[in-house]
Amino acid sequence: MGRLVVVSNRTANLTKKSQAGGLTVGIVDALKSQDGLWMGWDGRISEDISAPKQEKYDNVTTLTTSLTPEEHEKYYLGFSNKVLWPAFHYRLDLMDYRTEFADCYASVNERFAATLAPQLKQDDVIWVHDYHMIPMAAKLRQKGCGNKIGFFLHIPFPSIDVFSAVPRHEWLRSCLLQYDLIGFQTVNDVQNFHRYLKEHSDADIISPELVRVDGRTIHIGHFPIGIDVKQFAQTSSKPDDTVELERIRRKMLKRFQIISADRLDYSKGLPHRIKAFRKFLDLYPEYQGHAEYLQIASPSREDVTAYGDIKSELEQLAGAVNGKFADFNWAPIQYINRSIARSKLAPLFKSSLIGLITPLRDGMNLVAKEYVAAQDDADPGILILSKFAGAAEELSEALIVNPYDINDVAQAIQKAATMPLAERQLRHRKLLKRVTEHDAQWWQREYLDALLGKTERPQLIHQFTKHSPIHLTT
Repeated sequence: MGRLVVVSNRTANLTKKSQAGGLTVGIVDALKSQDGLWMGWDGRISEDISAPKQEKYDNVTTLTTSLTPEEHEKYYLGFSNKVLWPAFHYRLDLMDYRTEFADCYASVNERFAATLAPQLKQDDVIWVHDYHMIPMAAKLRQKGCGNKIGFFLHIPFPSIDVFSAVPRHEWLRSCLLQYDLIGFQTVNDVQNFHRYLKEHSDADIISPELVRVDGRTIHIGHFPIGIDVKQFAQTSSKPDDTVELERIRRKMLKRFQIISADRLDYSKGLPHRIKAFRKFLDLYPEYQGHAEYLQIASPSREDVTAYGDIKSELEQLAGAVNGKFADFNWAPIQYINRSIARSKLAPLFKSSLIGLITPLRDGMNLVAKEYVAAQDDADPGILILSKFAGAAEELSEALIVNPYDINDVAQAIQKAATMPLAERQLRHRKLLKRVTEHDAQWWQREYLDALLGKTERPQLIHQFTKHSPIHLTT
C-alpha cells in the first residue's frame, strides 16, 4: 500500500495535540502511519476561489479549497443538508429538492476530483467519507483513476421506499457502485442497501458482502465507528471544581442528574425527550424535586430553517416544564444552547446517573459511547438508548427504548433511577468491554484491511446481533 488519501467535506485541525470524534481520531492515526494526504473544504466562503492550499503537518499533507457562496448555498446547505440529510434520516417531509442543488452538488464533487487527481500516485489508496462526497469515485474514474477507492457513510442508509423517493436516486446508486468497498455503520444499513439494489438495479448479489456490476466486484460491509476510549476516560477523571460542587450538592439533597448532549438537529428527537421527561415527572411524582435533566444542544446549521424551528420548540417545551414543576430551589430542566468543551462534558457525563441518548434516527451516535467511557466502574450510570441509533446494535446492555413512545422513555428513566448497583455494574462492564474493543483505531484498521483485501469478514455482519442477556447473581 502506498499513501492513504482521505477525502471528506471538511478536514481536521491537525495542529491539535489530541483529536475529538471517532472519524478524526481513526483517520489521523492512519494518515500519520502512511504519509497520508487529506483533502477537503477549508471552511472559507469566497467569490474568488484561489489555488488549492497544501500544508504539511509532520508527515500528513492537507489539500484544501474554499467554496463560493453559490456552492455553499446549493452544494452544502442545499443538496447535502436539505435533500440527503433529511431523507437519510427518514424526514422526507423536510426534503427541499431543487434541480440546481443536485447540479451544484455534482459540480463541486467534479471540482474536488479535478483538484485531487493530479496529486494521486499509482499505489495510493483513497478513502472517501460521507454523504457530501458520494459522486467522488465516479468523478475520479472519469479522469482515469484506477486506484482502490473506498466509501464510508457515517449517517444511516434508509429503507428502500425512502431512498427511492430521493430525486436522482438512480444516479446516486450508480455513483456508489463505482467504489471498491462501500462501508456502512450497521447491519441494518447494509440490508437496506441490498434490498434497494435488488429492487432498483441489475446488480448481481453474490453474497451479503459482494455485489457484481458491469464486470466489477464491489465489497459491502458494516464497520461501526468508535471513539478514543482511553482519552475520554482520562478526561472524565480530571478534576473539575464546578462539576464536583454540583455533584456534592445533588448528593446532599438526594438528587440525581439525567444528561443529554447533542447537536441541535431534528434527527436527535430533543422535543420528544423533553416530553418524555415531563411524562416521567407526571407518572412518578416522587421524583419531583429530586430529578434534574441537563440538555446540552450545541448550535448546528443555523441557516437552515428547520433548525430555527426546533430551537424555538425546545425553548418553549423546557419553559413549560419548568413553569409547571419548578420550586424556589429546584428547576427540573437546564437547557443549554451552546457548545460545551469536552474537558467539561466528560466529567458531566461521569457525574450523571442517567445518560439519555434517544435520537429518532442516527448513523451511530458516539455520545452514547462517550457516556459509557466516562463512567466510574465502581458506581456507573445507566445509558438509555434509542433503538434507532446505530449504536443500539452494539450496546444492547443499555436500556433500549422507542424514542417516539414517551411512556416507554419515561418508564426507562424510572427503571434506571431505581436500578440496583450490582446490575448497573454488570451492564457497564459489558458495555465498556465492547466500546473498548471496537474503538476508533479498530474501526479504521477493519475498514482499511477490508479495502485492501487483507481480511475476510464473513461473520461480522452478524457480530452484534447475538449478545448474551444480563444475568445477575447474588
